[in-house]
Amino acid sequence: MHAELDTLEAKIRQVAELCQSLRQDNIALRQQLLTAQQDNKQLTTRLDAAKTRLQALLETLPEDV
Repeated sequence: MHAELDTLEAKIRQVAELCQSLRQDNIALRQQLLTAQQDNKQLTTRLDAAKTRLQALLETLPEDV
């Protein structure tokens, strides 16, 4: 009976450690996602600005006849 309780305790400890590890992974992944979303927003803004500049340049070019 004592051995069974020790085994159960060890398994519970493993589950608790796994839960803690998964929580830490989740926090890290959430931070990575936030960083990626911010990077994406900045890149989208830069791309939109580049499109605007390119459109303005294209409008200054003479049309071929």
